[in-house]
Amino acid sequence: MDKKKPLLALALLCAAGLTQAGEKEELLKLRNTTTNLIKQLVKQGILTDKTANEMIKQAEADSDQQVAEAKSAAPKAVAPKELVPSDEVRVSYVPDFVKDEIRQQVRTELREEVVSDVMQKAKKEQWGMPNALPEWIKRFKLSGDIRLRSQNDFMASDNIPNSYFNAQAINEAGGVTAAGVNAFDNTTVDRHMFRERVRLGIDVNIAEGLTAGIRLATGNMFDPVSTNQTLGNTGNRYEFALDRAFLKYDAVDSEQFNWLTVSGGRIKNPWYTGGGEFTGGSELVWDTDLSFEGFAGTIRHQLGTSNAMDLSNGNGPTLFATAGAFPLQEYQLSSDDKWLFGGQMGVDWGFSNQDSVKFGVAYYDYVNTQAIPNTSAIGTCDLNSVDNDASVPQFMQGGNSLATICREGTSLAPGVEAGQLGLATDYNILNINGSYDLAELAPYHIRISGDYAKNLGFNSNSIQSRYGDYWGSVGGDKGKEQTNAWQARVDIGWPRVDKKAHWNVFSLYKYVERDAVLDAFTDSDFHLGGTNAKGWVVGGNYGLWNGVWLTGRWLSADIITGPPFGIDVLQLDINTRF
Repeated sequence: MDKKKPLLALALLCAAGLTQAGEKEELLKLRNTTTNLIKQLVKQGILTDKTANEMIKQAEADSDQQVAEAKSAAPKAVAPKELVPSDEVRVSYVPDFVKDEIRQQVRTELREEVVSDVMQKAKKEQWGMPNALPEWIKRFKLSGDIRLRSQNDFMASDNIPNSYFNAQAINEAGGVTAAGVNAFDNTTVDRHMFRERVRLGIDVNIAEGLTAGIRLATGNMFDPVSTNQTLGNTGNRYEFALDRAFLKYDAVDSEQFNWLTVSGGRIKNPWYTGGGEFTGGSELVWDTDLSFEGFAGTIRHQLGTSNAMDLSNGNGPTLFATAGAFPLQEYQLSSDDKWLFGGQMGVDWGFSNQDSVKFGVAYYDYVNTQAIPNTSAIGTCDLNSVDNDASVPQFMQGGNSLATICREGTSLAPGVEAGQLGLATDYNILNINGSYDLAELAPYHIRISGDYAKNLGFNSNSIQSRYGDYWGSVGGDKGKEQTNAWQARVDIGWPRVDKKAHWNVFSLYKYVERDAVLDAFTDSDFHLGGTNAKGWVVGGNYGLWNGVWLTGRWLSADIITGPPFGIDVLQLDINTRF
C-alpha cells in the first residue's frame, strides 16, 4: 500500500469538512494534528524523516487547494439550502475518538506492511543464512553439561573400624582373604575429593516422530549409578563411555497431544519418580544417573482439553501407563538370565490456577537375581557350577541381605569366610509416589512430594531353608524383615534454576530399610550409596548466569540396623548446561 494515502485522506477529509462549515481555526488545528501524527510515526520508526516531510508538504498543498476551490465556488449571496441526498453524509466536525481510531488504524496497517516487507526481504536475501546449511544437518541436536564438584565425607566419631564388609570388593577379588584391606568399608577416615561429570548427547530426527539418540558420559565403567570422575589420577585420561544409545518413537494426535512413547536400547528412566524436571525426582528406588537397557512404552489418555493454551479449566487429568522389560545380566552358559520387568499407572492433573498434581503406582519384578548356593561336596569357589557363577551380582553398593554362594577352603562348617556373595532375597517392589506443585506464589512454586516402596518378595522362612546359616547382612544382622522405604520432600522457589538469579531450596527425610529396594540402583550419594540408612538432606540452587548455576547439599545419614555407622556428606557444585 502507498504509505502516503491514509494520512492524505485524513488531511483532505478534515480540510474539506471544515471549509464547508467556514471554520478556519479548526482547519489550522486539524492541520497541526495531522502534522503531529506524522511526527509520532517517525518517532516510532514506522516512517522515515524524508517520507514524513514529503507527506506533510503534500497534505498542506492539497488542503490549500481545497480551501481555494471552496472559496472560489462559494456564492456571494445567500443561496438556498443545498439538497443532500439521503445516502450521503457530510462531515463538518471529526470527534477526538474518531481521530484516535484513524491514527491507530494507520499505525497498524503501516507496521504490518513494514514487517511483511522486511520478512520477505530477509527470506529472499537469506539474512542469517537460514538455508545455508544442508537439510540433514538441521536434523541434529547437540546438548551437554559439565559439573565440577567439591565433596567432603565426614565419618561419625562412634563408627567402628572393619564393621561392614564391602561385598563388591570381595566378589571382584574372589573372596574375603583375597580382598585384604578392601574387604571392609571405610567407616573411620574422612575424605575430601574433587569430582567432575561431563555428558555430551546427540539427538537425530530420523523421520516424523522417530528419534535416535546417543549420550557419552564420564565415570567408572562398572558403576551404573554414577557418572562422576574423581580427580587425582596422576594425569591419566578420563574414561568417556556410551551412557545412552536408543531409538524413540512419539505419536501425536491432531491436537499435538503426545499419546504414545516407545523407546528401546539404552534409554533414560521411563518411570515417574515423584519429582520435578529439574530436580530429577526421588532417588529412593532409582538413582538419577541410572540408564535402563531394554524396552519401554508409555501410553497417555487425556480426559480434559488437549489444548495447551486453554487454561480456563486447567488441562484436565491425563492418565498414563508405562511398561518395560530390561535384561540385567545375560550369561552365555545359563538359561537363567537376570531380568527386570515393570509396570506403572498414574494420573497427571493440571488445574486452572496453574497448580498440578501427579501420582503413580508401580510394580517392579526382578527375575533370577537370588544367589544360587554351591552344592559341591568340596565347596571351593573354583568348583562352582556355571549357575553359581551367574548368580554373582555384577554390581552392589551395600545394605541388602546377602547369602554365601561359595566358601573359602574345604570345610562347609559355619564361620568359614565367604568366597563370593549374592542376594539372599527375591525383590518384587511395590512403589507409590506423588507430588503436588503449588503455584499460588508464581513464579515461585512450592512442591511437596512423597515416595514409598516395599519389597513384597522377602520371605525369611524360604531364605532360611535355602541358605541355612550362610546368609545375613554385611553387619551381621539377619532374620528380621526390613522391607520398607519412604521419603518426604519439600522444594521452594523457581521450578528451574538454570537462569540468572533463579533460586530454590529443598529438604527431605529418607528412611530405607535393608531389603526394601535393590541396593545396586538406589541413591549413590545418601550414606555413600546403598540401603539400610536413614537421615536428612538439605540444599539449594542459585543461578549465576543463563545455563550456569550453583548447588549445595548436606546429606546426613545413619545406619538403621547393625553397628554404628554414620556419614555426613557436603557437596558443592558448579553446573553448566548447553
